[in-house]
Amino acid sequence: MALDLPLAVEAHGPSAGEGVETFLLLHGYGGSAFSWRYWVGPLARRGHVMLVDMKGYGSAPKPDEETYGPKDQAELVHRLVIQRDLRNVTLVGHSLGGGVALILALRLLDETPSRLARLVLVAGAAYRQRFPPFVALAHRPRLASLLLRLLGTRRVVGRVLRDIVHDANGVTRSQIEGYAHPLSTGAARRALIRSALQILPPDLDEISARYPSIEVPTLLLWGRGDHVVPLWVAERLADTLPDARLAVIEECGHLPAEEQPEESLEVLEGFLDETDGRA
Repeated sequence: MALDLPLAVEAHGPSAGEGVETFLLLHGYGGSAFSWRYWVGPLARRGHVMLVDMKGYGSAPKPDEETYGPKDQAELVHRLVIQRDLRNVTLVGHSLGGGVALILALRLLDETPSRLARLVLVAGAAYRQRFPPFVALAHRPRLASLLLRLLGTRRVVGRVLRDIVHDANGVTRSQIEGYAHPLSTGAARRALIRSALQILPPDLDEISARYPSIEVPTLLLWGRGDHVVPLWVAERLADTLPDARLAVIEECGHLPAEEQPEESLEVLEGFLDETDGRA
């Protein structure tokens, strides 16, 4: 089916349909479908998997426009859900994608609650917090663009990855390449900066006030050493969401699905098994 949206979608597993679970995965800031490489195979054995590159990221279009905020991305993914008539959806979001997933969950529950079965937030953005340095730098667009050009995307990406994980020595060349390659064009860098400038929705307080209405089974998966979206965000969400459970992975930073792929997947599959009868 043609995709008439500025998104890119990579599908795995059986086709979506009656009785088939759909796993819709949204990456974080600067990420893409590549971020989910360790989870996609096991999830595809459970159901239909859709890895979404949000507008401006990965293989998705990168139009020269201003609408790159979380609410803009959530609107596009909502249109994808409706176009594909997706049902029995487990919505998974990492970091920025977690913030998009929360907004999308509220929209789905308002309009078609039967579509959303579960929510999985992996170090998901949810509240006002201090910006990490790589996002704060983008608030000086000319400097950020200059540094990316002078230092090179791979060097900058390598530095950021080593700063946000628990074990900097665990960052590999292939991992750096996987993140850097989609950011190598001027259009991608422009989209990245515009996304950072809009990363905090102006009505975030109104959005977060509605989190208690998200009454679906929710997994909060965090690294103990996450300094990008700190653990207090997860703890606050755990106290706010009606049906949430928090899993904290030790010796892990901001990328649980990549830093601890086996342990994080075990936690995820345990949650899916536990909630299977309710989804």
